[in-house]
Amino acid sequence: MDVGSIPAGGTRNRIKSAIIPPMKILVVEDDPAIADALRGGLASDAHAVDVAKDGKDGSFLARSYEYDAIILDHALPGKNGITVCKEIRAIGKTTPIIFLSITGDSDTKVAALESGADDYVTKPFSMSELLSRVRAVTRRAPTMRQTELRIHDLILDPGRRFATRGGKPIRLTRKEFSLLEYMMRNPGTVLSRALIMEHAWTADNDPFSNTVESHMRNLRKKLNEGNKRDLIKNLPGHGYVMETADHAVKP
Repeated sequence: MDVGSIPAGGTRNRIKSAIIPPMKILVVEDDPAIADALRGGLASDAHAVDVAKDGKDGSFLARSYEYDAIILDHALPGKNGITVCKEIRAIGKTTPIIFLSITGDSDTKVAALESGADDYVTKPFSMSELLSRVRAVTRRAPTMRQTELRIHDLILDPGRRFATRGGKPIRLTRKEFSLLEYMMRNPGTVLSRALIMEHAWTADNDPFSNTVESHMRNLRKKLNEGNKRDLIKNLPGHGYVMETADHAVKP
């Protein structure tokens, strides 16, 4: 079944076997049906998804925030996909970009790839095909190359979505897994509430809610079960920091 005819909530059975670490993805698409199908398909596989409905907003979001991947339509109001892609690359952003277009002619493909796109998909396409393309382009990104993350006795496997501490499995929700992966990819770095919100939640979430604190509290409780040392420290007024493999962090 092709995107455009898949109900947003009906993609789960098609994509649940795909193994992709939870990511934050920007979809720039002006067709509401396709945008909804993409949002539903990606979100049901644990990804945080922002959607921009025109080229101007898409360019702004892509240049202002950090995304793990961008799905970019060609024919957009305001600015077309080629222009948006060039603007993203002009400021040095290397975020993987998958270009979408209703045309498969070679001139359009060449223009998209030369503007900085990493891949090109012709409409209509299946969600399983798109997820496969997302896996391919993000594997090339430096942050996706490492298959296992380890800090002290805590091990996280992004590919299998599996975490253990002291050899014992830790049952994490998708959001908790995404938070833990983000923390473990940035050990020793103080991550502000705003940075965490930007990485793991979509742009339309309420920045004044206590959702970050609530999820982080639950995550730390699970990691510390059995009176284990707290590897994630809360620095009041600054944010959260994950210990490095060599040094403990003092609150």
